[in-house]
Amino acid sequence: MCYGYNRGKGGKKMKILEVKNLTKIYGTGENEVKALDHVSFSVEKGEFIAIVGSSGSGKSTLLHLIGGVDKPTSGEVIVNGINVYQQNEEQLAIFRRREVGLIYQFYNLIPVLTVEENMTLPVLLDNQKVNSVRLEELLKILDLTNRKNHLPKELSGGQQQRVSIGRALMNAPSLVLADEPTGNLDSKNSKEIIDLLKITQQKYKQTLIMITHDERIAMQADRVIVIEDGQIKKDEVLKK
Repeated sequence: MCYGYNRGKGGKKMKILEVKNLTKIYGTGENEVKALDHVSFSVEKGEFIAIVGSSGSGKSTLLHLIGGVDKPTSGEVIVNGINVYQQNEEQLAIFRRREVGLIYQFYNLIPVLTVEENMTLPVLLDNQKVNSVRLEELLKILDLTNRKNHLPKELSGGQQQRVSIGRALMNAPSLVLADEPTGNLDSKNSKEIIDLLKITQQKYKQTLIMITHDERIAMQADRVIVIEDGQIKKDEVLKK
């Protein structure tokens, strides 16, 4: 089992995420597939983690289980001291809205809503008041201020991914989970998106966990976790 390092004041730093013996099995009998096999690790607040592995290795399954999108066969996910899968359905829905910001390869924007409306939708769905200061700040950081009244079809791919980042950050989540966020972008836009994610991660003290196939992107993380056949094969700290 691989666990994250602890350091900081008094030699310790806050763990924001603990994954304990996480297992996910699909199918039964001869059709059984073990997507994750007793995966364990922890993440400190503010870390930037890159998760890498070949297609079908289990990395997307892991990200979805951390985010409360799917349920494990066994094991635990603890975020900010909350045991995610001990929550009932209503509590789990609140957890996903408030504690997790998800960014996908496909932007998943609502085509009839403007940039501003897409970004603030999660807040409104949670029956919360939109933090207008945070909204304007994010629009500025993401270079979307002049596009806030535009529809997704009026934006480039890079701009649409910026909107999805803004949407993920509007609720000030504990964890930002990004699943191949540059997969549909060219190299220039990919670099801009990664730079923006790093800027927002540092500015808002976000904990960022990103799946990527790009070794150059992975090497910018604080730590790289390699997944193979549903297990952690390597857990390496790059930056202390």
